[in-house]
Amino acid sequence: MCGIVGYVGEEQAAPILLEGLSKLEYRGYDSAGIAVRNETSGDISVVKAKGRLNILAEKTDNGRSVLGTCGIGHTRWATHGEPSENNAHPHCTDDKSVVLVHNGIIENYQELKDKLVKSGYTFYSQTDTEIAVKLVDYYYKKTGTPLEALTRSMLRIRGSYAFGVMFHDHPGRLFAARKDSPLIIGKGETGCLIASDVPAILDRTRDVYYIGNLEIAELTGEEVHFYNIDREEIRKDIVEIKWDAESAEKGGYEHFMLKEIHEQPKAVQDTIGAYVHEGAIDFSETGLSDEIFAGLKRVYIVACGSAYHVGIAGRYVMESLAGIPVEVDLASEFRYRDPILEPDSLVVVISQSGETADSLAALRLAKEKGHPVLGVVNVVGSSIARESDYILYTYAGPEISVATTKAYSTQLIAMYLLAVQAAKIKGKIDDERYAGLLAEMGTLPEKIQKTLDDKERIQWFASKYANAKDIFFIGRGIDYAISMEGSLKMKEISYIHSEAYAAGELKHGTISLVEDGILVVGVLTQSALFEKTLSNMVEVKSRGAYLMGLTTYGNYNIEDTADFSVYVPKTDEYFTTSLAIVPLQLMGYYVSVAKGLDVDKPRNLAKSVTVE
Repeated sequence: MCGIVGYVGEEQAAPILLEGLSKLEYRGYDSAGIAVRNETSGDISVVKAKGRLNILAEKTDNGRSVLGTCGIGHTRWATHGEPSENNAHPHCTDDKSVVLVHNGIIENYQELKDKLVKSGYTFYSQTDTEIAVKLVDYYYKKTGTPLEALTRSMLRIRGSYAFGVMFHDHPGRLFAARKDSPLIIGKGETGCLIASDVPAILDRTRDVYYIGNLEIAELTGEEVHFYNIDREEIRKDIVEIKWDAESAEKGGYEHFMLKEIHEQPKAVQDTIGAYVHEGAIDFSETGLSDEIFAGLKRVYIVACGSAYHVGIAGRYVMESLAGIPVEVDLASEFRYRDPILEPDSLVVVISQSGETADSLAALRLAKEKGHPVLGVVNVVGSSIARESDYILYTYAGPEISVATTKAYSTQLIAMYLLAVQAAKIKGKIDDERYAGLLAEMGTLPEKIQKTLDDKERIQWFASKYANAKDIFFIGRGIDYAISMEGSLKMKEISYIHSEAYAAGELKHGTISLVEDGILVVGVLTQSALFEKTLSNMVEVKSRGAYLMGLTTYGNYNIEDTADFSVYVPKTDEYFTTSLAIVPLQLMGYYVSVAKGLDVDKPRNLAKSVTVE
């Protein structure tokens, strides 16, 4: 979950590294560092700082005090070892003959450390990364070649890694290696780059290579060469990134999260437009055929965090609309429960980054068991995209804030499209209903925008509850799925304890938590469940709760019960998650702002969870 960058070329490296790291700080922000080689002296300077990237920028005069045209950088999310300057990357050998940055976790670090100690190595940090750089040095001293040193080290290391490496004896060259952690290689006009994610290099180039598992890249200022684990050179094609640099900037908004909330209408429109043509769903881009849908007997949705909540909403829609049984698993639990997968089933793995470690492992488990996998991801060329049998891209564009908003909304569209297409092919809906659902889906961007236009009321209410200690969200059916995501948005960026409960479960223990003044948010968008959930709201109100009701326009009788009411436009009830989630995203955002917190970089969290 750390971010790494590297540059080799004609320009001064340090400012480029710092700029790249600033675009990756959402991946980790407890310490940062850079290493740059001075061509005149031949020395490699390593500068590190605990805390946010701005401390490192001040320490290096925004990179101007560290001279050289070849370097690597790192922004850290601590795994092994506390946040400190000593544990910050880059890590190096005592003589700086090898310098390395790392994203991932080395599982057998203790075994490797014991071997290296016996060989005379000493260690200054608590990190697993220092073991990696000294293991590379160990093999470099034995073999004399960077490629062989890296491949031998890769064969010894168990776990995940993306490495950026400099060798003192090889000026003007960077090396990169990868296994299960994201890494891209960029080729720009003035040099070549490595990075953990696209935004870090968008202002330099849109031409990238995707390096595969157990592969190595050797970069100079003019060219890139790739090698497999047997040190055989392999050829790769350049991929053009369609995102532009501006889309990865704040664009005048105070925070990325607020910008991305407001980008949801376009993201939803772009995702619908990618697959709906002339009034019909076209999945030819994904590889899914009508025959696959026709023979589908069960769907397994596997995801983490917000993507898991998308899966919960998707289950309700697909089971009700298409009549296909759906199971939804947290990716980590799916891996370890030895799942029994039925024949004629499809495993759907949902991930914004396409690099989520548990989701990727679940994908591989499903394929080992002989079941096809559909990847729903936002990042072209990501690991899940490459390893899935079928791939359904969402079109959210770059999402920088740790708390997902627009990626979540585009994943919902993916689930709607799959459910509607399956229902049509299986004969569960006729042509008129099919056309009606697609037409209504097409109105969602406009209706999301209408919901955003009413954000001032949410802002006022959020400031009123910024000091809340506990908030509960309740709902039934699809409204329960909405509640789960609303609760997560609240807790992850405001640090307020928040829980979502199925409203029917309140009397089975949860209601004992309700006390005077506690905020309970009731979500009521499903007409068949409206009265039942309203009754649950009355129950908690009678025990002192303050009620916020979230429903669709027209259900004004909620005001007889709720203390504060929020309305979203009417849509087909299968699609209400797309609208009802917006006020809850805004509520979490404005509570965090009112508390003076760092909205885009909440404590202890990182954007892409690439380690277990």
